[in-house]
Amino acid sequence: MLTAMMRGLVATLCLWGIGALLLRVAVVPPGRCPAITSGEALASAEASAAWIARVQNPDGSYLYEYNRNSGLESPAYNVVRHAGVTMSLYQFAALDRSSEALATAERATAWMEANLYRSGDWAALRDPLDGSIEVGGSALMLSALAQRRIAMANSAPDVARYDALMREIGRFLLAMQQPDGSFLLAWDVNTNAPDPVQRSKYATGEAFWALALMQRLFPGEGWDVPTQKVADYLSLYRDAYENQKYPPWADQWAAYGLAEMAAWPVAPGAGPVLNDANIRYARSLAERFGFLVRTESQRRDTWFSDAIRGREARAAGMGTWSEALDSLWRLASLDPRLADMRAKLAERASCAAGMLRDRQLTPEKAQGQPRADVLEGAWFAKGVTRMDDQQHALSGLLRASDILAGSPR
Repeated sequence: MLTAMMRGLVATLCLWGIGALLLRVAVVPPGRCPAITSGEALASAEASAAWIARVQNPDGSYLYEYNRNSGLESPAYNVVRHAGVTMSLYQFAALDRSSEALATAERATAWMEANLYRSGDWAALRDPLDGSIEVGGSALMLSALAQRRIAMANSAPDVARYDALMREIGRFLLAMQQPDGSFLLAWDVNTNAPDPVQRSKYATGEAFWALALMQRLFPGEGWDVPTQKVADYLSLYRDAYENQKYPPWADQWAAYGLAEMAAWPVAPGAGPVLNDANIRYARSLAERFGFLVRTESQRRDTWFSDAIRGREARAAGMGTWSEALDSLWRLASLDPRLADMRAKLAERASCAAGMLRDRQLTPEKAQGQPRADVLEGAWFAKGVTRMDDQQHALSGLLRASDILAGSPR
């Protein structure tokens, strides 16, 4: 009798053990965060910048998308991504002025200058293919020019070359801002007014960071007031107003903007720039992006993992997570209300950087293959790479190198 009971108990425990093992493997696999150094992150970012330079077209535009399985380039183009890639190159140029990144970005900026639309006292980036004028492209063009100004800080008078244009683009953004701090998406040339209907889940965050940079570069001109308006809209209303299913919306541009605001100089005794609502929002963003990285670290490039956990994220997505975590780490380094999250933010950002480094196509893997120049230094998802894969990975790795080195630039 006792022996039968023992056998039953052992069998039950074995079943529980097998069930726990299956649960661990199939549902909650362990995360894998490759070790990476600051130098390795920079080398990976440099390879990304080199890819962008190699495939740039003579007119300053970039290779938009390439399918390595078919060997075909996509004829499509996207001015928002053009501006974003250029911004990332200027970020890299701020670290290394001698690199190809600066010359590549300058050619891309000339392309944007050739596609400006002006009305009254403002200027905006216009899509040459369909004529659309949207906030996102102009906001990222403004951020790109701000990063150029930072990169050229010791190169007077060239540092101020685009100051007038930056203010023109800034005025366009203000023309698109709504009383609650949000932004409409597009300008309608037929009515000579903003389209009152079109919205974008990206545009408000993109404009937020651009305006925050304007306050940094041109203090005393009043850019802080509209910037704070956006910060409060993002912190208090955006997710509900825009019907985000899983708030907060994973907006890396918002993280950039909050970190930029936290670095604004303040008068003695004035208190921090960010209010408590902004800090609560920053904390929720940190939790959101940390969760995304943790989930990604549990994925594998196998059919089984695809079926159970979903396929691996493309570099354009992972890069934005790294950018956000890097920005929030900087914010936590400046604001004591987030100091308790600083170590965890560094851990997650480093994890994302390690995964990006490991998934980048190395020269050895590209050697001997057709169009090796388009393969080397790129990230592919199901055989396809797009210019924003390199853009966001470049920015994420570049900024993560500071975390890995232990000090923000």
